[in-house]
Amino acid sequence: MSCSLFEFCRLQELKTVRDFLFQNQSKESVEEKNQTAENELSWDTSDWESGWDNGDNKEEESASSTKVEEEPSGHSQPWLQDCVVSLSPCADLLVVAREQKAAFLSAKWRTDDSGREEMTLAVSWSGPLSTEEGESVSSVIAIPLASQKRSSTGRPDWTCIVVGFTSGYVRFYTESGVLLLAQLLHVDPVLRLKCRTYEIPRHPGVTEQHEELSILYPAALVTIDGFSLFQSLRACRNQVARAAAAGSDVVPPPPLAYKKWGLQEMDTIMDHSSAGVMTLCVFDQMKNASILGGFHASVKGSPPAMSQFVTVGSGPYAGFYYAVEGNSQPLLSHVALAVASKLTSALFNAASGWLGWNKNKNEEEAAQKQKPKVEPATPLGIRFGLPDSRRHGESICLSPCNTLAGVTDDFGRVTLLDLAKGVAIRMWKGYRDAQLGWLQVQEERGDREFSPSASLPRRHALFLIIYAPRRGILEVWAMQRGPRVGAFTVGKHCRLLYAGYHLMGVNSVTSQGWQLHTQQVCLLDPTTGALRTINIPFHLALSDKKNERARDMHLLKRLTAVLKSRDMDPDTLEREVKSVLLEIKHPAIKKQALESLLSNRNAPVSCLTNVTSALRDALKHQADADEVEASLLQLCSSQLKLLQLYIDIQQLQSAANAEDCPENDSLQGIEEELSRVGPTLQRYAQLSSKPLVSFAQDSPDTPLSAQAFLAQLECAEDGEVKVNRRSDAEWNQLGNFMFWGCLCGKSPTHKVCDTLQLAGISPQQLLSLLMSVWLQREKEVLQKPVETVRNLHTLLIALSNMDGAVEESWDPQSVSPWWQQVRFTCIQSHNAAAALLAAFVAHRAAKASITSRADSKLQSEWEAVSLELEQWLVCVRQLEDVLVLQTLMLVPSPQGTAGGAVVQCSIKTLLEGGTGGIADSVSKWVFRQNMAPEQLKEILQRKESEDAGDKKEQKVAGDGAEEKENSHEDADSTAELLLAVCQRFPDSLSPDLLFAHCCWEYVVQWNKDPEEGRFLFCAVEHLKVISSPHIQLGISTMMWSTFIVKRFSAAAFLMEKVGKAPKDRLCRRDVGIGDKAMTSFLGCCAQLLQILMEADSAMEEIPAPELSVEEVWSGAEGPASIAELALEQRGVHYPLVQHHWLLASLLHAAMSFSVKVKPLSLFDTKGKNAFFRDLTTIQLMPSGDMDPGLVSLRQEFLLRVLTGWVQAIDDPSCSPSAPASTSLPSDGPKADWWPSLCMDLGALLQVNPDILRRHLVCELYNQGLDLRAEEAILQVEDKDVLGSQLLVLTGQRLSYSLLHNQNQTQAAMELLARLPPTLCTWLKAMDPSELRCPLVSLSKTARLVSRLIEMLPENHAQYTLALHLLEAVDVLSLSTED
Repeated sequence: MSCSLFEFCRLQELKTVRDFLFQNQSKESVEEKNQTAENELSWDTSDWESGWDNGDNKEEESASSTKVEEEPSGHSQPWLQDCVVSLSPCADLLVVAREQKAAFLSAKWRTDDSGREEMTLAVSWSGPLSTEEGESVSSVIAIPLASQKRSSTGRPDWTCIVVGFTSGYVRFYTESGVLLLAQLLHVDPVLRLKCRTYEIPRHPGVTEQHEELSILYPAALVTIDGFSLFQSLRACRNQVARAAAAGSDVVPPPPLAYKKWGLQEMDTIMDHSSAGVMTLCVFDQMKNASILGGFHASVKGSPPAMSQFVTVGSGPYAGFYYAVEGNSQPLLSHVALAVASKLTSALFNAASGWLGWNKNKNEEEAAQKQKPKVEPATPLGIRFGLPDSRRHGESICLSPCNTLAGVTDDFGRVTLLDLAKGVAIRMWKGYRDAQLGWLQVQEERGDREFSPSASLPRRHALFLIIYAPRRGILEVWAMQRGPRVGAFTVGKHCRLLYAGYHLMGVNSVTSQGWQLHTQQVCLLDPTTGALRTINIPFHLALSDKKNERARDMHLLKRLTAVLKSRDMDPDTLEREVKSVLLEIKHPAIKKQALESLLSNRNAPVSCLTNVTSALRDALKHQADADEVEASLLQLCSSQLKLLQLYIDIQQLQSAANAEDCPENDSLQGIEEELSRVGPTLQRYAQLSSKPLVSFAQDSPDTPLSAQAFLAQLECAEDGEVKVNRRSDAEWNQLGNFMFWGCLCGKSPTHKVCDTLQLAGISPQQLLSLLMSVWLQREKEVLQKPVETVRNLHTLLIALSNMDGAVEESWDPQSVSPWWQQVRFTCIQSHNAAAALLAAFVAHRAAKASITSRADSKLQSEWEAVSLELEQWLVCVRQLEDVLVLQTLMLVPSPQGTAGGAVVQCSIKTLLEGGTGGIADSVSKWVFRQNMAPEQLKEILQRKESEDAGDKKEQKVAGDGAEEKENSHEDADSTAELLLAVCQRFPDSLSPDLLFAHCCWEYVVQWNKDPEEGRFLFCAVEHLKVISSPHIQLGISTMMWSTFIVKRFSAAAFLMEKVGKAPKDRLCRRDVGIGDKAMTSFLGCCAQLLQILMEADSAMEEIPAPELSVEEVWSGAEGPASIAELALEQRGVHYPLVQHHWLLASLLHAAMSFSVKVKPLSLFDTKGKNAFFRDLTTIQLMPSGDMDPGLVSLRQEFLLRVLTGWVQAIDDPSCSPSAPASTSLPSDGPKADWWPSLCMDLGALLQVNPDILRRHLVCELYNQGLDLRAEEAILQVEDKDVLGSQLLVLTGQRLSYSLLHNQNQTQAAMELLARLPPTLCTWLKAMDPSELRCPLVSLSKTARLVSRLIEMLPENHAQYTLALHLLEAVDVLSLSTED
């Protein structure tokens, strides 16, 4: 435990700050400077600098050698030395200023590459600060201001930046560079700004110091009271914020009240320190009075309070000034002058406005720009000084306790001053351009416990920090005459930042309970941008060479270094560690050293044993003199016992011959059970033997180190050994160390158990370790199941025979806690195969134990019946079920499916999953397998119709089908596995229950990814195959209300707003899915509502099903299954469901054929209000005849849909989907059920269906689909109107053939000349451009005309025209044949 440097922050954008501050420097000057630097003599300082290198600063050297920025050679100069730098004591704001410009860097948190949060300082503001011509920044200080809120915990509210200029101005800024206050206090340049804040007095007699800001000029010192400054700055900041919010001008604040002292009788002043208010004792008061006033001087009764100021410079080297409190009043005359001048200027401006006097405005502005009046300073004579004519002081740094100060001079000396006595008490030489700082360290609570004055307040140690930039070294010196306790090699261009103050605005009341987060000393390295602070342990201040604790801490540090060295041979390591450990005197440190030794992984077991044994012997020799603590001696004894146990087990593992396990009669039953479940175990092992990526150190075969063994075991006072369970990995590793050799047959089982029993480990913990290693190494167990099961049986019997395992008073009719522990472990395990094998063994062992106990009480021919055995039977049956189910879960998913993690099953998870937990697991597997509902239904029907004869036929057929592909074989084996699972769970996996869970799983997955329309389609398909209408109704209702209706209403409102099928972007914005996905979604909605209507109609005919669970799984406690929730749903209102189905069908049609329509406008007010309501409620539905305008809109929409369908079926671009893709519910616009759907919609929308049928026939003929049209004609009722419509279409076809065809023949021209004039005129009036397919064969046209004559009655007005058309077509066809 020595001094250390650690980085707590890093500066960002240092290059940006440098370029901003030095951008006015020309490139020539930089090049000249570089050339000069190259020509200078470079001293070889490697010899004398290497003497400062030691083991403490190796890390710092490597840290400082890594640079954040690879800077060009032109900027490698120490640019930071030319800047004024100030760091807030809270380390959250850094100010770097040069000449007229400055940059503010504020704290920000970021995440590094390793995911760890780290603090950085980044540029938050940069810009010019000076306002007067020719002035530049001479001093800067950042003062954090405390928050006045009651909830504050010590963090600053904001930070004020105080800047002194060469013009004499002092200006106050916010963190964002906003000027709050500016005041000219003296006409000379500002030399130094310093601040003093409130400190909690450590002792009752210490005077409470007030806060103040002191400003040093070449011949004057200005002090501003901290309380008034705090209030003024808060008021200015609030006023600036209000003005910025209101957009008005900022009102100039009143000047600050201050005291100005004229420091006399000193030639040159370079720096100062304000030591605060002090009161002399009576003797010093009489001494000073006699020196100043002579022998007859009068002495006042009470000594006056005085403010002490210490200055450094020349003539004298250090000066001490004392200002008696109360002699000088704050200078406020210029405050009244400023107020009077404001009133005068205001009246004058008003009068000039009345009288028109605005000519001298420029003169007034010039007068206002003049500098304000500066008050004279109060003379203050020097009390005494340290005369040294040749020495010139450069800086002074006051200690936190205000009693010491460090002074640097131009001779390269650092002098320590005692301010109370006014004398120099120490001097260091060889520190040219040194930078100083102080660090006050509080005594740790642990150190205080061993101190003889433990009841007194904690002590404080003071250290002086000296940074010598010429040598690049940072030193730590103990005060007042202590040694150097730390040294670090750092860069030569660093800056030591020491604030010497904390938060302003704190007092004894507000600081109660605060935790001030401040850094006392920081080292800024501009090459790396690192901010580092120094950590000094308190014990380094204990400079007494006889201090045992400091010596012991040094020995502990030496021991740590020895243990870290990897190149030391074991004998040397043991010798070094033993000597160090025996030399340590303090019991607590000796205990810490022993614990660090026992936790070190480099030390071998023999070293641990020998060193601990030597320490125990030494402690026993000291026990006679009562100089040792009993706890340390007990620790040595317990650790030796554990080490011996570790060595014994390790030796037993390497034993050459293991014990021969005698054959037991009870193992015959286990072998029968193994042969029964053998095929399932083989399939399980085959599916679970996938290669996994793991680290070598996590392998169960990794040997357990002695340190890990000691960390998990603990010796109690009574000699028992307790195993501490920390993590599962460590627990399994310990179990492997103890029992895996026995399970493999490599270690003697009974010897291992006897050793563990003698050590005092409880059988219950040993049983837990055994079960954990058995379950963890399931793959190795399944490779040799018979051998490992036999060894497990031997181990289990040996553990159960230990004292304390099975209670002697246990009644076989009750449950044994011992076997209940085994059963509970198997119930919780996800390793189904290993848990089943362990249950087989434990069942046989428990049965043997119960039988042996019963034999002593009953006769041998009676079989003992026990509650314990009944529970084992149930557990074994459950584990067999779980094994088959887990084997099914391990079947890999086909490529290209959604996949997902394999569901891990155990008895506990299935019971906690409720009555639907098993079906839920299988439904997730069905989703991962992408199994079609028809395939699943076929497998379940095969299970129901399967009998013994069917099984034989399948086997015979299977023998002849060996030439099938592997994929078909895998599918068959998967189907057989699913059948086996369904046979083991006939009730929990009944078809309706499984289909219900599959439906719900698919709709949940669709809700996660709505773009996958096939998920919702599969959900609807699973819903269709549910046989019970009650479950169908409930699931449909839950799907609609939970997942569908919100998105469905959004789609309806979007189409109503757009008036057509919306584009993809609008669909994604409002509905959350693309346009294609929305089309399939609306089709699924229509199908879902159709299923809902059919289920509601069939509910009265079929009774509700009764759901049951297998007797073994009747103890399930958890959420209800989906089927149970479905049966609890209320009935729906059929007209409301039909109303929504109508809207869904209209929306689906509009999206499929891109029809322009506002779907909600096709309904009246009642119909609109009924939409998107709860389907179980009764709503006011539309009734009676609808408005003819709405009916015509509906008819127009349906006619457009039919037209779109006809165009789609004849469009070759709309090719059917590839066979590999899953067909969606609509089957696209080419589906054959669109016309029938339109007819059904027309009947519900009060549209005449015959109009739709006639329109369909005409559209089919128009498209050239005559065969489909002839089928549709059969359903038309009004043939007369249809005949008239088709007559026009026939005329258009003939008109195109005779008049508009480019390839007109001579026969056609002759035919046209022979036609009757009426027919010819009629044909010329036809417009064949309305035909979408004008090129139709004459045979089809002739067939159409013959149909026309059949449809038109003879008394029809156009019957004659039809006959002429028939004649013309016949002649034209004859001429074409010729």
